[in-house]
Amino acid sequence: MNILFVHQNFPGQFKHLAPALVRQGHRVSAMTMRQTEPGLWQGVRILPYRAQRGTTPGVHPWVQDFETKAIRGEACFRAALALQREGFEPDVIVAHPGWGESLFLKEVWPRARLGLYCEFFYQAQGADAGFDAEFASTDPAGDACRLRLKNLNNLLHFEVADAGLSPTQWQASTFPVPLRDRITVVHDGIDTAALAPRPDVSLTLNGSLRLERGGEIITFVNRQLEPYRGYHVFMRALPEILRCRPRARVMIVGGEGVSYGAAPDPVRHGGRSWRRIFADEVRPLISDADWARVHFLGNLPYQQFVPLLQLSAVHVYLTYPFVLSWSLLEAMSVGCAIVASDTAPVREAIVHGETGRLVDFFDAAGLAQQVCELLDDPAERARLGQQARAFARERYDLSTACLPRQLAWVGELAG
Repeated sequence: MNILFVHQNFPGQFKHLAPALVRQGHRVSAMTMRQTEPGLWQGVRILPYRAQRGTTPGVHPWVQDFETKAIRGEACFRAALALQREGFEPDVIVAHPGWGESLFLKEVWPRARLGLYCEFFYQAQGADAGFDAEFASTDPAGDACRLRLKNLNNLLHFEVADAGLSPTQWQASTFPVPLRDRITVVHDGIDTAALAPRPDVSLTLNGSLRLERGGEIITFVNRQLEPYRGYHVFMRALPEILRCRPRARVMIVGGEGVSYGAAPDPVRHGGRSWRRIFADEVRPLISDADWARVHFLGNLPYQQFVPLLQLSAVHVYLTYPFVLSWSLLEAMSVGCAIVASDTAPVREAIVHGETGRLVDFFDAAGLAQQVCELLDDPAERARLGQQARAFARERYDLSTACLPRQLAWVGELAG
């Protein structure tokens, strides 16, 4: 078959599925807005393209998101027309529709079967919107209207889609029932063989900081350090953690940008990032000696990220009711003892007292207490870590659980 992937930053969630289809003998291509040269990646033909314009200045804020998606959708549509003129005809299209690129591909290839990666359906209640009162919207009444328009992208895609794929039950549950019935739940998959405990692991960071097994290493990991992933709550727990654990080192991984939610108000916060805002908030409560044990590592290369998780004594993961991060499942796979937020997406992987411990998202004092209790109890850490790894291998292992089901989904999509 001719199989076309569409993802604004390919491979993204398709980094295992696309090469596996190549290995099965299919002709696999990928359209992406990631600026790269055309070529091959693990047997996948890469077809980059770009938008020819930006969002209209001053456009109504409720429709700004959809205009951006329409612009990206047009760019992908024009690139698809050029491929069609060259004789390219996909049998199956697998797209992440989140940025709008695949909106109009059925206009070009109406006979192709379209499968969607169903990451999230926005809701005015019961998910991320309005969850954290500290960052309340300036227009809460209008948010429901804005989110209805934001979901136009999902709804228009499902008008022409043949099937959907969602990584977790909770993410699938955010979609309305008529759409949900067409969604298969299969996670992207974790390589639990590579992400395994390693007793002899050590790591040197910044050329000088040497970390070895047996230390009280607390890890907190996200793509960006921002409220959606509980960075503010974690920082507010730090003064008590550092006071109670004078030998602990806190390793914080993440960038200073924004992946989800709003950026800080530049006037109110003086142009500071979320990372700096909450570091500045707690810094007066922490002595210089204790602050020296807090390490902001930025975005680590994967070859350093995995050993860091393997060294972790306690891993902390917090999130709004939103998309579940790969990093939580990676931490489970390496056998971390985990303290996580008691929010809906997390409860799918962390069962309190079995595969980790859960704490109310907003309870910084409770978070500190749970972390310190686990640092005091090596046997409990080992038990939770072993059970977390067993759960990850059973439910999320790439080769035995997830990839075979993804491949079967593509086969069913093709009919």
